[in-house]
Amino acid sequence: MLLSLKSLLSSIVDYAGLFPPAQLSLVDALLVYDRARLTPQHWMLGSFVIPAARLPELVERLPVLSSGAASSLSVILSRNWLAELEQIRQIQIAHPQLLVQALEVTPLPPDEIALVCQQLPAEVTAFFEIPFGVELEPYFKGFQQFGAAAKLRTGGMTREAFPESRQLCQRILGLAEAQVSFKATAGLHHPLRSERHLTTQPESEVVTMHGFLNVLILAAFANQGNISWEAGVALLEERSIDAFQFTDTAIRWQDYSLELSEIEQARWQCFRSFGSCSIQEPIDDLHALELL
Repeated sequence: MLLSLKSLLSSIVDYAGLFPPAQLSLVDALLVYDRARLTPQHWMLGSFVIPAARLPELVERLPVLSSGAASSLSVILSRNWLAELEQIRQIQIAHPQLLVQALEVTPLPPDEIALVCQQLPAEVTAFFEIPFGVELEPYFKGFQQFGAAAKLRTGGMTREAFPESRQLCQRILGLAEAQVSFKATAGLHHPLRSERHLTTQPESEVVTMHGFLNVLILAAFANQGNISWEAGVALLEERSIDAFQFTDTAIRWQDYSLELSEIEQARWQCFRSFGSCSIQEPIDDLHALELL
């Protein structure tokens, strides 16, 4: 395994098996997550994503789960965030083995984001979803003041849920310039930009999906501050693995290069993870590309 790729992809997949199109039961999703922790690719696995409203159900299932099944949680808050934060505090007091590593917050206006941040425990990173079509600038002050992060929706269950490359590139460059880190959610099951069915059903609609390698590598270049918008769009639309050069110490695309230290820095400062309802699809695709 090349060190450059391992640095790029470590803890990258937040498992969201409760959500469409997988939409597994809580027990089945936790079993998938737990089994993934025991595979050779366990280093790619991030947190288990769960809505706050389903935490009581998780607590009920604890006696039949392995000790590590819920060892890293990313909890999604609704607009009822104040009551849910209190619920999380009470659950963690009663069940300290449930480790909430991150919170993901439904789209809120910038002034309300500041209110949420003031209620958060210092050790938990909060990711606030920012819809496309709104200006980023009003969000930056709160993000920078409280050390919060952004959440970008990169797909979904309809064609319209997938942002255009031009939109996504502009958003990634803007966040990098403001030194605001982000995670992505939905639509990034595959390494490279490609046409895919929306679900596992062969009759489902075919759409153009972004690749997680495209997005990750663009974020790393954006973190360096040396890639133009035009080049960034071209990178997001790159479909051939042959356009990239991976070595033990660097990743290259066209005239751009990322050294190992720059990849590691970008993963902390810019692109934190992406949510996926499948753990196996990204791994299978990376095997097919002979990158694992």
